Amino acid sequence: MPVEFREYLRALREKKLFVTTMDLRTVRIYPIAVWRQDRLWLASSDDPDARDLYFLANDMGANTEMDPQGRVLIHEDLRKELGLENQALYLVPWAWRLDVYPEQVYHERKRRAREGAPEKLQRMEAKGLK
Repeated sequence: MPVEFREYLRALREKKLFVTTMDLRTVRIYPIAVWRQDRLWLASSDDPDARDLYFLANDMGANTEMDPQGRVLIHEDLRKELGLENQALYLVPWAWRLDVYPEQVYHERKRRAREGAPEKLQRMEAKGLK
């Protein structure tokens, strides 16, 4: 786990994490307080897609904690469902969660991110990116 994210998690009052998937391709690791907020939003939504994501996240998810070495256990059912064993995994920190990408999914995402990068940057700067 990246040092910055480890330190962020260690500084939280509540140490529990929620580890799940919502796309059956990547793992999402949430501090439990952040997951509670997303869970409430998903569960209270009138959108059937949001309710399906809530169901899937709960079905595939589990509570855990970071160990003293900064490792987070991805439970066996989730590892098997996503085929995470015996391959490289890539960690991508977002604002309030950490995503875990299997190698193939990471490289697909990397390719998409690079496509039209100058135009994407120009559009985002027009929207306020500094």
